[in-house]
Amino acid sequence: MDIWIIQDGEKVGPIHDFEVRKRIGNGELAADTPAWHEGLPAWRPLGEISLFEREFSPAPGDSELPGGGGNESVAPPLPESCFALRRFWARWLDLYLFAGIWWIVMWFIGRDIGAVLHDPWTMMFLYVPWFLVETILLHRFATTPGKWMLGLRVVNQDGSPLSLGAAALRSARVLFLGIGLGWSLISVVCQIMALGVAKRLGRPLWDHVGGHRVTATPLNPMRLVGYVFVFFAALQLQMIVIAPHVMETAARTFPSLKEQLEKNPPWHLPERR
Repeated sequence: MDIWIIQDGEKVGPIHDFEVRKRIGNGELAADTPAWHEGLPAWRPLGEISLFEREFSPAPGDSELPGGGGNESVAPPLPESCFALRRFWARWLDLYLFAGIWWIVMWFIGRDIGAVLHDPWTMMFLYVPWFLVETILLHRFATTPGKWMLGLRVVNQDGSPLSLGAAALRSARVLFLGIGLGWSLISVVCQIMALGVAKRLGRPLWDHVGGHRVTATPLNPMRLVGYVFVFFAALQLQMIVIAPHVMETAARTFPSLKEQLEKNPPWHLPERR
């Protein structure tokens, strides 16, 4: 009989049952290793499949579930989805919403926006405060604004909320490994690598290492509409504050833009005194 197993986050198979027995005898496969063969409705631990019960216990097992090892049998998909697309958009809504609010606060307290934009230390670590906020939100509510709007929650394997320390470690891993501190091309590379790891392991590295999982509810059309509205509103918040300063800098760099800006100056918030 052909058997499929999940080992190190990857679906492996088909493997003949005698080879599985050999691996069990060598200690390569444990009783809790997820496995499937034709006739099973879902993945089950090896120790609970009657075909291998004797390998883990001397007690006689139940009769085998029917099913053959035909060439056309196909193992079912991995039991969990990593919800990569939803998580991507949820993450960037959180970041854009934070950045929009942050720039509005900078304007409100009278900071020189141009000077802030040209401060390398501020721009390098712009998103760090958000991940401190995210730590608290995940610990208290198991979600964030972006995740909530897309029906996602981050919990432990047993469904319990993350401890404050676990939430902090997860947020730190996402900050450095997931978005590369938000640094331009580094961020893109980190996200591509994170997606590759998620596809191989069935979940992102930070959830795999931390023993967390992400649950998802069906997408609500009203939430999707709300998501799109909030996403573009967050982008607009940033542009209201920083666009005039970015364009002024561009005009100094490219003199041909100066005349156009004088004719059509970008609208911006009034200067705080």
